[in-house]
Amino acid sequence: MTNKKIPFSPPDITQSEIDAVVEVLKSGWITSGPKTAEFEKKLAAYSEANYGVALNSATAGLELILKVMNVGPGDEVITTPYTYAATSNVLIHRGIKPTFVDVKKDHFHIDEEKIYHAITPKTKAIITVDIGGYPVDYDSVKAVLKAKNREDIILISDSAHSFGAKYKGQKVGNQFDFHVFSYHAVKNLTTAEGGAITYNNNNFKGKEDLYKEFKYTSLHGQTKDALSKMKAGAWKYDIVTDGFKSNMTDIMAAIGLVQLTRYDEMIEKRRALFNVYSEILSKHDWAIIPPSKTEDTETCYHLYTLRLRDCTESKRDEVIQKLAEKDIAANVHFTPLPMFTLYKNLGYKIEDYPNAYAQYANEISLPLYSTLTLEDAAYVANELVKLI
Repeated sequence: MTNKKIPFSPPDITQSEIDAVVEVLKSGWITSGPKTAEFEKKLAAYSEANYGVALNSATAGLELILKVMNVGPGDEVITTPYTYAATSNVLIHRGIKPTFVDVKKDHFHIDEEKIYHAITPKTKAIITVDIGGYPVDYDSVKAVLKAKNREDIILISDSAHSFGAKYKGQKVGNQFDFHVFSYHAVKNLTTAEGGAITYNNNNFKGKEDLYKEFKYTSLHGQTKDALSKMKAGAWKYDIVTDGFKSNMTDIMAAIGLVQLTRYDEMIEKRRALFNVYSEILSKHDWAIIPPSKTEDTETCYHLYTLRLRDCTESKRDEVIQKLAEKDIAANVHFTPLPMFTLYKNLGYKIEDYPNAYAQYANEISLPLYSTLTLEDAAYVANELVKLI
């Protein structure tokens, strides 16, 4: 009997997205323009935030915040070692050696108590990470700053996974000073590549117009965007900062606008798949089911981050290999950063982050995407049960 082929996370693209891209291609305006501006407004509204800045990646969003807020050499930034490299690579680009704080025991999120002790007079920002779509307890991080009398510290949420998640009854996107989302190909909502910053206060830290500053800093510091420059006789512009080139295009925004109209329905499908996995796997005491929902906080069901109780790293790797032999693609989220060559060379040791290692060693991410059928999710879970 041939195996079913179950990929890890293909994008959910319909004819509507294809038609929207064709329309933009025919319009003669394919880079940042009216579609990008519309997408910014709609993604901000969806996230219940006052402002949205659409970019070519979540990484660009993190980097843009650090630059515009003048976080750089001599400053310290606290973050988690349990994340994708983007979260802290941006700090290295800014001349900052990340201050890693371990995750809580048996948890994917940074330990707030340890944040308290890691804060020094040089701490300028904290970047937390929402793993798998489940939000960090933002209020408890704020409480740490209050207790430390350091509410001047900039709070940034790497919410790359959590677009559409809920925290205490509100959508993720306005709880911290800044949230950064990803719309990469494997994310719940995709623009192929892409990302966004959302925030509430456009005069944060005394800024005159933060939105405008984000926009020109994402265009090499150029004071006019391409659309404005295209008007007859309007070629003159100024360069006011050494900015980046990280703007979103109208082609990407067109995909995102259609995805937004379908997004709640896509999350519903993911929730149903997540529940199929949990229902089958929770009957087995070796399965540590990932967090999904409390009374007022809910994941956006981006990843199914299962952990295998009392399982070693090598055994977990073997399970993934055996699934692959059955044409089921599984993954691991994440290898803690101190395990990578770059970070080892900077002096980090995984032994200093035992909780992060423990989370990683037995974690296995099962396929979860909105075009997966409930039958196929049950098939994956049952095949895993047989294997274990």
